[in-house]
Amino acid sequence: MKIKQVILQAFHDQPDRFISGEELSQTCGCSRTAVWKHIEELRRDGYEVEAVRKLGYRLLTAPDRLSAAEITAGLGTKKIGQHVYAYDEVVSTQPLAHDAAAKGAVEGTLVLAEQQTGGKGRLGRPWHSPKGTGIWMSLIVRPSIPLPKTPQMTLLTAVCVARTIREETGLPVKIKWPNDIFIGDKKVCGILTELNAESDRVNYLVIGIGLNVNSVESDFPEELAQVGTSLRIESGQAISRVRFIQQFCRIFEETYEQFLLEGFQPIKSEWEAYSYTIGRLVTLQTISKKLEGRAIGLDEEGVLLVEDEAGLVHKVYSADVNYRANE
Repeated sequence: MKIKQVILQAFHDQPDRFISGEELSQTCGCSRTAVWKHIEELRRDGYEVEAVRKLGYRLLTAPDRLSAAEITAGLGTKKIGQHVYAYDEVVSTQPLAHDAAAKGAVEGTLVLAEQQTGGKGRLGRPWHSPKGTGIWMSLIVRPSIPLPKTPQMTLLTAVCVARTIREETGLPVKIKWPNDIFIGDKKVCGILTELNAESDRVNYLVIGIGLNVNSVESDFPEELAQVGTSLRIESGQAISRVRFIQQFCRIFEETYEQFLLEGFQPIKSEWEAYSYTIGRLVTLQTISKKLEGRAIGLDEEGVLLVEDEAGLVHKVYSADVNYRANE
């Protein structure tokens, strides 16, 4: 762990307490002069650190910036989020995560950025990712599961995002099958899961998450203003992005471990409880055909079940979903 991360961890472990330079130097395994230099670096990064002679240092405020040091300090997970690549501006976090995974990045590695200039959602649609307002990140996981079960990871991630939103904001949140998070009738988050595999095993998954956190109305281009929203708009208050990511990592790790041990059933039940889709009349466009009917649930593998007007139940593995007025 880098010295700045160790110092931040010490501040997070002992909030509001002055920590002496000598204590920090022992904790970091470096000289007091080196501690002072890293404190100065933290100040240049936007941290407000109070220094009082004979008492030491105390952290007063931290900037709203996504850094590896901030996210790992006080995180408390075993794997998820313990390794972080943080960037100021990238085209997209997804290819960077693929590159890191191909080079051996450990499971749980996060790749995130303050801004994406070419973020993509499902079906290659552009994802608006303005600077400093959202969480634009990709998570690397290496599950030991059969290939047909990998789509369940998208549903699992959606449940984890929904639960984190509920716990951090109290907002009523719904999941639109398979990968969108809604508050009311507006989208707040999209999830994109990409797979690298061989014929008989999963090498890794890269799970992209784009969440509008502190965007205000003026941050949305005209074509998105009527369909998109943010946690800040809906809750009326700014949200700590670092705290949100940390809580998501804890929830994801717990849920992921349960999934590997117990299977999909617990995820299925929670997903259905959050569902924006089940019970609604839908029009689905698959690769080969158009289907209309009522979404009635998920099967045991997480496949969407749609009943048409003739009473036939169709299994939908992948489709673009639109909603019709309920009768």
